[in-house]
Amino acid sequence: MTAPTITAPQLMLARTAAEAALGVLPTSRELVAGEPVAASADILTDGQAITARFSGAATGEVVVVVGQDLADALKESPLGELDLTAAVRPALEAAARAFGPTVLDPGQLMEPGVALSAIAAKPDAVAVPLLDAGVTRAVVALALSPWPSDGDSGGVAPRTPGAAAIRGGLDMLHDVEMEVSAELGRTRMSVRELLSLSPGAIVELDRAAGSPADLLVNGRLIARGEVVVVDENFGIRITEIVSPGTERE
Repeated sequence: MTAPTITAPQLMLARTAAEAALGVLPTSRELVAGEPVAASADILTDGQAITARFSGAATGEVVVVVGQDLADALKESPLGELDLTAAVRPALEAAARAFGPTVLDPGQLMEPGVALSAIAAKPDAVAVPLLDAGVTRAVVALALSPWPSDGDSGGVAPRTPGAAAIRGGLDMLHDVEMEVSAELGRTRMSVRELLSLSPGAIVELDRAAGSPADLLVNGRLIARGEVVVVDENFGIRITEIVSPGTERE
């Protein structure tokens, strides 16, 4: 059987989608989109892959593979361990939107070889390597059913190679959802004391009445503030932003 021929408009659209994804992909490296190629399982074997289906103006599947260095970096974020699927989701959405308004499913974390093999089995699947000094550090792979018949990029402007500065810090994680909690104080209790608790018991905390409450993100202190009531719900009015490294001062 003759292998399907990938047309020039398909390659152009795939690169446009990859450049859109690259603009919001969380990485401290300055990557550039390489030449689109037919998707294969061995284009990048190290790291983690997130795959998602989309529908709307176009129907298809997108896979983003990130190197193991990014996966490890997200585990050691200043805000604690972050979910890789949530961190990469903006890139998945940006790639799908290159074909017009679309709705993306939640996505699934997979091994790179498995995800790339699955999408490579689809007709006309295209992969775009994301390069750092000629070395593939990430991959965006796409399969549409069907591909648009012309070169319309859906209004997404191609990303100029080298135009973006190296991204770092928290700007690359703006769309990642975090668990935020408030803490009035802490105490230590023995197992005997815990077992003796009953309704009406009072547990004394290590903080004076009227002291500010702590605001924690993924268990890490980021701010302090005063407890307020907003529409019958408790809230915190921020009075202090805690700088990294000074949490215990």
